[in-house]
Amino acid sequence: MELLLPQSCAGCRMPGHHLCPECQTRLRQVPQRIVTPVNPHVPLWSLGPYAGAHRGVILAMKERNNRAVRGILGPVLAAAIRHLQVRGELIEAPVLVPAPTRPRSARLRGGDHVAGVCRASGMPVVVALCHGAGVRDQVGLDAQQRRSNLAGSLVLRSIPTGPVLLVDDVVTTGSTLAASTEVLLAAGCQVVGGLVLSHA
Repeated sequence: MELLLPQSCAGCRMPGHHLCPECQTRLRQVPQRIVTPVNPHVPLWSLGPYAGAHRGVILAMKERNNRAVRGILGPVLAAAIRHLQVRGELIEAPVLVPAPTRPRSARLRGGDHVAGVCRASGMPVVVALCHGAGVRDQVGLDAQQRRSNLAGSLVLRSIPTGPVLLVDDVVTTGSTLAASTEVLLAAGCQVVGGLVLSHA
């Protein structure tokens, strides 16, 4: 089977593993507090810069439809949350709310990859937000254009009960997390922070 369907590391493309030991080590970085051009209204943490293993696993999920990566990153996400709880930066037992993904993108990827990572963490997950009609791809847009693109375009599908931690794969300007936080706060939710797999 290995000859017919050889495995390669999602982080560095090295043959032989879904995720090689070196990339596993890189992904286990302690979450760091970051600041974005657009204020997300809540504390924001990242597992590392958008480079190397972090960039590789995200591209594997988004562009190569590598669904196995979701199961690998779930425990990494859970460990990062536990670390923040031990440090006293997060309250106990948050509900994970994945940042919204465009429906077409989710279909092409075999489902929402961020929601998949959240579910693989073993923590409570509520897919509360989705894009409304007219939201275009954010790639190539600056901070102001991203804010305009998302203004009034996020739809609240359900209201999470309990403290909310927003989760996304990559943060660039913070526009998506800011818009998501605004919608949740307007619905009366307690949003305690945001956690991303990487920051650009």
